[in-house]
Amino acid sequence: MSQSNLEANMRKSVEATQRNFNTIRTGRANPSLLDRVSVEYYGADTPLKSLASLSTPDSQTIAVQPFDMGSLALIEKAIATSDLGFTPNNDGKVIRINVPPLTEERRKEFCKLAAKYSEEGKVALRSVRRDAIDKIKKQEKEGDLSEDQSRDEQDQIQKTTDRFIAELEKHLADKEVEILKV
Repeated sequence: MSQSNLEANMRKSVEATQRNFNTIRTGRANPSLLDRVSVEYYGADTPLKSLASLSTPDSQTIAVQPFDMGSLALIEKAIATSDLGFTPNNDGKVIRINVPPLTEERRKEFCKLAAKYSEEGKVALRSVRRDAIDKIKKQEKEGDLSEDQSRDEQDQIQKTTDRFIAELEKHLADKEVEILKV
């Protein structure tokens, strides 16, 4: 596995973790909170963002404007039954979701969830590292690499892994600050 492939695979793991972080509520309204909401539309589970435009008119409200007014009730039901704990308000044209301020207890729960997502990201990074090191060891066993070259490659892979893990930890720290900020 080349260095660029290794970094590309690790970058994908970090980006996936960041997408998970974006689904965690902070004190402010953010349309990405609804990324995981899917609506049963004509018998198929459809992501909410492909059925409606999402906006934040103010820091405590998310507005959901359906492209097809016939899907309004379905979208309202999907938001209400999601595990986000939001109560949608339907005025016949737009669904408004008031995002209440988080309690201290809820903030701590979200910090734990962020730490869980971060740990999942680290596991993914270590898996990429393990695959890369296995390929190096295989090349060494087949005689394509000397022992010194193999050790150098493995050290380089470890340094790259450490760099991406540090990046993940920085993203986690930033997210925790964002969650805990009142």
